Amino acid sequence: MQIYLDYSATTPTRPEAIALMQKVLAEQWGNPSSLHAWGQQAAILLERARVQVARLLNAPSETIVFTSGGTESNNLAIMGVARNYTTPQHIIISSVEHSAIAEPVRLLEQWGWQVTRLNVDSLGRVNPIELQSALRPNTVLVSMIYGQSEVGTIQPIAQLCEITRAHGALFHTDAVQVAGRLAIDVQQLPIDLLSLSSHKLYGPQGAGALYVCPGVELVPLFGGGGQESKLRSGTQAIPAIAGFGIAAELAAQEMAIETPRLIHLREQLFDQLADVAGLVPTGDRWNRLPHHVSFSVHSAGGEIFSGKTLVRQMNLAGIGISAGSACNSGKLVPSPILVAMGYCDRLAKSGIRLTLGRDTTGADIDWTVMVLKQVLARLAPQPTLLKV
Repeated sequence: MQIYLDYSATTPTRPEAIALMQKVLAEQWGNPSSLHAWGQQAAILLERARVQVARLLNAPSETIVFTSGGTESNNLAIMGVARNYTTPQHIIISSVEHSAIAEPVRLLEQWGWQVTRLNVDSLGRVNPIELQSALRPNTVLVSMIYGQSEVGTIQPIAQLCEITRAHGALFHTDAVQVAGRLAIDVQQLPIDLLSLSSHKLYGPQGAGALYVCPGVELVPLFGGGGQESKLRSGTQAIPAIAGFGIAAELAAQEMAIETPRLIHLREQLFDQLADVAGLVPTGDRWNRLPHHVSFSVHSAGGEIFSGKTLVRQMNLAGIGISAGSACNSGKLVPSPILVAMGYCDRLAKSGIRLTLGRDTTGADIDWTVMVLKQVLARLAPQPTLLKV
């Protein structure tokens, strides 16, 4: 029995997107910048996808800039703002950002920018009061992840947006894990920049988007032909973008039914594992991504019991999950997200994540729980709880 529970890493491309991409590759392969019929057919597809993605956010279509994915969107947001300034300014992020935010901000810091990384509580949430206190006269950008991919916690985005807007700074959010799973309305939220990724919502890999609020000025990452409103030069990947568009449209249509279903399965999984000694939930149980379950796996006998070990054992049983910790050159290192949440280094190496999707059933949850309990019993028959 094969069960995939790593939908936060990537989702299978839905059949409707595959069918459209095949048609585009075979019949509508023109360059959308060309003026002839072949080019204009591709341009129509491009703009249709832009409308489809924009509707997912209740945004005007002209605010959508297509990119290669969430990482490029995040980099364009961060660096695009920073390049407006000839001297270093101040930027605020959280301590639980994805590396696609943390790394470009680290580079800015090396260039002399002032960076404040807001602490989070034990559930992974930023305190809006601390954002208010951290703002400075030269704060030009605040970037806060919407839904944390490792522990599932959703930030109080509305409050964070409002505080930032009142100060006069720009607000960016990495919404890669949220879009298509929870409703986002940029007409109601004062968000200036928002990152999306196609393959997180059943579109193809290699496509993403950045929402850019009207009036926000960005300097592009690289020069070229001036496509995407001069913000992202290069011939657009029309097949991938078309697949992204139809996936976004269908996600918006299905959300009202699919999101409650995922929450039900999520709670079923949490509840069925509640009595397992050694499994401690991480992140905020209620302010949480609808498809996301995560734990810290406590070790036995004082020995490190890594999340990576459990991932391998579950894979042998035909179940795909992921570890919350990273492995750099073969050396297991603590998860910076769990460390930021106050976990000791040993427990920060023991995170696991199970994320659910369109194909997940209640029977899948039951089977996964049975297998996970068996694996834990075999690996750590007498788990010793460690303090966070």
